[in-house]
Amino acid sequence: MRCQDVMLKLEELSPVHFAQDWDNVGLLVGRPEKEIRSAYIALDATDEAIDEAVKLGVDMVITHHPMIFKGIKQVRGDHFIGRRIIRLVQNDMCYFAMHTNFDIMGMADAAADELKLRGRQVLETTYEDEISTEGFGRFGTLPEIMTLRECASFVKECFGISKVRVFGDGDMEVEKAAICPGSGGSMIDAALALNADVYITGDIDHHEGIDAVARGLAVIDAGHYGIEHIFVPYMKEYLKREIPGLLVYTKEPREPFFYV
Repeated sequence: MRCQDVMLKLEELSPVHFAQDWDNVGLLVGRPEKEIRSAYIALDATDEAIDEAVKLGVDMVITHHPMIFKGIKQVRGDHFIGRRIIRLVQNDMCYFAMHTNFDIMGMADAAADELKLRGRQVLETTYEDEISTEGFGRFGTLPEIMTLRECASFVKECFGISKVRVFGDGDMEVEKAAICPGSGGSMIDAALALNADVYITGDIDHHEGIDAVARGLAVIDAGHYGIEHIFVPYMKEYLKREIPGLLVYTKEPREPFFYV
């Protein structure tokens, strides 16, 4: 199967037109006509991920976050992005990113599934027609009423992560939850508008956290990686199902930091 055919399958899941204007998604490096027999899936196209993909001899690398984000005027081996591009080209590998289009068409529902949210709806709408409403994050009801402290443990268990940061009273009861994978500080107002008890996201700073609590919203910060790493097993399952003959490798799940 050619790269352009794999791209069609990926875009069936998360159409490019759902991506935000500022984003950079799709085929960022490589030849559309290249034959693809194997793929490597990672959250980020780090040096480590690309080195492993090269060792495995794969034909295509697929990530959630785009390696090429801001404009790049030079491709040089002494620049951290340039050396990755060169490595991909030298090994004739295609590189495909699916970011905010997957956030909207894939990640949001996958994260809500992990939390077993019931009666869910879109948290922040970015697209609407007579057939559907799509957008970032989801809002719904937790499987049962629990304390904020219990909810934090539930989030850790659901997403297989070591720690979360919690803003709010640990003994308060929560039932209505909003979730937005990645960096979700900008959607605190959307969670408040839906009368959520708790908002689960990542990259919440000090003031965002304490201000949300003052406005009546508890926050569980699971980190940017903490929720979005579900991209990797999700895409592996999708590709195995949609392209049965494709050999799929994945980056080992590991938080890209450690606590001291």
